[in-house]
Amino acid sequence: MSRDPLQDVRDQYDVVVIGGGLGGMTAANILARAGHRVLLAEQHFKLGGLATWFRRGERIFDVSLHGFPVGMIKSCRRYWSAEIADSIVQLKDIRFDNPMFSLSTTFDRDDFTRLLIERFQVPPEKVEEFFDAARNMNFYDDQTLTVGRLFERFFPGREDVVRLLMEPITYANGSTLEDPALSYGIVFSNFMSKGVYTFRDGTEHLIRLMGRELKKNGVDLRLRCPVDNIHVDKQKQVEGVTIAGRRINTRAIVSNANLLGTIFNLVGPEHWDADFLEQARAVRLNNSSTQVYMALKPDMPIERGQCGDLLFSSTAPTFRTESLLSRDITSRTYSFYYPDTRPSLGRCVIVASSNANYGDWAGLSKEDYPAGKRDLIENALTAIEKYLPDVRDRLDYVEAATPLTFERYTKHLAGASFGTKFEGLAVSRALPEHVAGLYHTGSVGIIMSGWLGAVNYGVIVANNVDAFLMKEQAV
Repeated sequence: MSRDPLQDVRDQYDVVVIGGGLGGMTAANILARAGHRVLLAEQHFKLGGLATWFRRGERIFDVSLHGFPVGMIKSCRRYWSAEIADSIVQLKDIRFDNPMFSLSTTFDRDDFTRLLIERFQVPPEKVEEFFDAARNMNFYDDQTLTVGRLFERFFPGREDVVRLLMEPITYANGSTLEDPALSYGIVFSNFMSKGVYTFRDGTEHLIRLMGRELKKNGVDLRLRCPVDNIHVDKQKQVEGVTIAGRRINTRAIVSNANLLGTIFNLVGPEHWDADFLEQARAVRLNNSSTQVYMALKPDMPIERGQCGDLLFSSTAPTFRTESLLSRDITSRTYSFYYPDTRPSLGRCVIVASSNANYGDWAGLSKEDYPAGKRDLIENALTAIEKYLPDVRDRLDYVEAATPLTFERYTKHLAGASFGTKFEGLAVSRALPEHVAGLYHTGSVGIIMSGWLGAVNYGVIVANNVDAFLMKEQAV
């Protein structure tokens, strides 16, 4: 008989965190450090959310594109541990290959400045003006300015420059030219600070260290524990949660679940004001992803200089965000994992990622869906033959994931890889104004997307919850 995942759980906690993604784990860790009794309930059998991995025999695959700005080092050192921060390493060879240009870069401001001036012949003063404008963006700026209009202001008619500056950010968090320029400026400037980084020895190493830190700080970790609903009293304050039919009381709740799922499913429409419900219903989910995971034979490695660390590859003649979502894939990001930064692999692993529309996969029949996955794999192998002509001879294992895969394992509505569009941030932040003690952290508003955004949003929310609990205790 399997062990009860709620065995010995308490009846009362100061805080219940719903979901063990990076935002939820970070909030739980900070609140436990502050002396609060914290329960973290995760529906999956392991922590991490989309910061995760899976095994197939001796092969290990990281899920999603794992590159983040240098700020992750500071956040991990301050809110997690020195060991985690010291495991972060830079990816120094970022490549672009498309019909407009092919180049390699360290993906930082100095190198992009050089490329824009020397390769793309942009006047130096215009380059500096653009970088400064992006870096200085804040929430008090005009949020009606779109990314597309921002580019037109600085680089009119330069689709090649727009592609260089925009394509990797679209891959990273689903941004489009129609999104607020603010969201682009903040994310882009974070990367431009000192380039792209990742975790040495992969996501499984990171989550293992984070899990150990959570336990050390007293967080009650419960896996395979999906939360059924959140209880709200007549005064519109949280009372507790139900997990597998068991009521657990709490003074505060941090939901790391999907924002719309939290509002409409866990809490329920009856507990919200009509105006807030209207605002919440207007929040758009961001897009999802497809991925193809390729493990090469241990005795057939590839040299780092052959493909680099990250490769943004496209056969599309111009950059169009809508084409990045099509099932007729023309653009992919390849993440290359080498034995020197992933010693536990003992082999090279490649992950080909593409943005995707959930509806393109959800509507397939039982017969067409597996055929679609086979086509996804075959097309990815054909595409990467441009860079690794003998990839099929080197291949040891291959597998694919679709938006339905992400929906199944994360429970994200529509398999959303990047949370919500920009308007989701205001709704996420407003939850405690409508239901006291209820907070949300996770991938919202593009700015809080990605690994660094998720961690930092967890920090912000943890501080809000701590202030709420201290004020409540003082009354």
